[in-house]
Amino acid sequence: MKIILKICAFTALLLSANLNAKEVALDRVAAIVNSGVVLESEVTELINNIKQQASKSNQSLPSDKALRVQVMDKLINDSLVAQIGERMGIQISDAQLDQTLSNMASENNLTLEQFRQSIVDEGLDYEKYRENVRKELISGEVKRNSVRRRIYISPQEVANLLSVMKEQTNNDVEYRLGHILIEFPPEPTQADMTAAKERAEKVIELLNSGSDFKRIAIASSGGDKALEGGDLGWKSINEMPTLFSEIIEGKDKGTILGPIRTGLGFSIVKLVDIRGRQVVEVEEVKSRHILIEPSIILSEAKAEQMLKDFRAQILAGEADFAELAKEHSDGPTSVKGGDLGWADPKSYDPAFAEELAKLKENELSQPFRSSFGWHLAELTGRRTLDATQRMNENRAYQLLYKRKYSTESTRWIKELRDEAYIEILEQSNK
Repeated sequence: MKIILKICAFTALLLSANLNAKEVALDRVAAIVNSGVVLESEVTELINNIKQQASKSNQSLPSDKALRVQVMDKLINDSLVAQIGERMGIQISDAQLDQTLSNMASENNLTLEQFRQSIVDEGLDYEKYRENVRKELISGEVKRNSVRRRIYISPQEVANLLSVMKEQTNNDVEYRLGHILIEFPPEPTQADMTAAKERAEKVIELLNSGSDFKRIAIASSGGDKALEGGDLGWKSINEMPTLFSEIIEGKDKGTILGPIRTGLGFSIVKLVDIRGRQVVEVEEVKSRHILIEPSIILSEAKAEQMLKDFRAQILAGEADFAELAKEHSDGPTSVKGGDLGWADPKSYDPAFAEELAKLKENELSQPFRSSFGWHLAELTGRRTLDATQRMNENRAYQLLYKRKYSTESTRWIKELRDEAYIEILEQSNK
């Protein structure tokens, strides 16, 4: 009985404390996405970030309502992709994340500490920024794994493109494109397609009368670059979708083209700028490496220490690099003594490419981390090739892959949404 009385007294004390406590605002659920949710705080944070960046670049934005719709679409897509990543078991370790952030800092000619301070100076929480980078890395891995399986490029397609490229006189020209997609709904009727075309034609009228392309893209586009103002970046005539390349050639800077009927809706394209191709030479490197993949049994620290020991043995002449690679290296190159042959360093993991860039010929690196594991690398050669000699099957294949990847990525996201349970909850007016 005494124990029961004590429990009742304690409960009464808690109730009394709750009655006297101030009301605390809880984060609201903005959308339900299958088994996950999008929180109102996430929506607000992204909207504020976009407004902040737009203010810095003097870019006008659509109404708050239109901006919120696009932000909700992005966060819903992110949630769907993240859920797939969880099911696939994709993880980014702290070491991989730190290496990525170090690479980002280097690209901006900053140390990691200077980079961190620049994020803070922009009014952002660095830890949140860091975790957002982790989410983006996972998202990128999920997309690559999922979309890559949907892409098939036949030998005949490669041969046809090589033939076309030999005949073209504009291989040294790149185009910067803006894109607005007026989407069809799932399983569109003829009435839906007619309505979409009418909306697209109305958008073209607005653009031709001087309306801001980026602002309309943010407000109206269903493309994956909507929040970037529809900017597709610089592309050669062979890197852009075939429907675009067929109408863009010979057009003047600033030309608005469309509506272009695609499987997803009606596209509107703006030729933002034209330039000569910037890269005329390509550097290739020849290297070899020993890769140690950490595991539950082998810790990060142990993997790094193993490579430090190997390095000391090689420098002391006590061990041979190739023999150590054959015996200890993980991955397919171990049978070749870790030899990677000649390659464009851009084709490697960014951390690996960055480390090779620091090395002189026949120099050993310190152990370093990439997304694959811990490496000990040696640069065995460096050469420069004329880019015009690179118009080969691999180049043609990559152009076709990029062209198809963009379309399939958009289609894949659309299919995910069509199959998902998505409920967007109304905003509170309080």
